[in-house]
Parts: sequence; C-alpha cells; structure tokens
Amino acid sequence: MKNKDEKNMSDNGMPSEYDFAGKKGVRGKYYKAYRQGHSVRIHDDDGAVSVRYFKPEEGSVMLDPDIRKYFPDSETVNNILRSLIALIPDSKAESFVNDHVSDVRKPNQSLHRCRSS
Repeated sequence: MKNKDEKNMSDNGMPSEYDFAGKKGVRGKYYKAYRQGHSVRIHDDDGAVSVRYFKPEEGSVMLDPDIRKYFPDSETVNNILRSLIALIPDSKAESFVNDHVSDVRKPNQSLHRCRSS
C-alpha cells in the first residue's frame, strides 16, 4: 500500500499540486546573481521567516556548461590544470607539479589527444 506522499505524486515524480503546464522557465535568469552569492527565505509553519545567505565557497570555480561536459569533477579539473602547469617553462611551475602529481607528462613530451566516440 502506498503512503500518503506517494499517493499525491504524478507520473513525472512531482507532487500533484505542482502544475507547470503552460509555463516556461527562463534559462540563466539568475545565473550572475547566483555566482555572486544568494539568499533563501524559509517560511516556517508558525509564520516565522528566516533568511539564509549562501556564497560560493572560498576557492570555488564555476565552469560554463560547454566546459563542464569535459570535466565531471574537481579531481579531473585539477589533474588537467597540473598537466598544463607542467608545460610552462618555469622551474617553479615544474617543481610544483613534481611535488603534487606523480603521473604528469613532462614538458618535452608530445601531447596526444584521445577521444572516445
């Protein structure tokens, strides 16, 4: 037997009281504001309203969607950036990479790009 919450769910998994028929969202409407930080108002059952402020975590980087499809997580981004740093003809950059990554290509090695189809 379904519980109370499952009975009110529509076929698409949304509660039946959420009707988006005939409505169209605007992609990126709050994009710039979100990247700078945002606030959320929380309305409690007793009528009280609290506001929570969120800002990007220190050191966080937002990737554009076309870039994000190639870099699924932070580890991938960091490994690629370390590989690029290794290509910089600067002893400081090379020593940084050598200290932090053991499997990075050396600057004189050729680049090979592989792509699965």
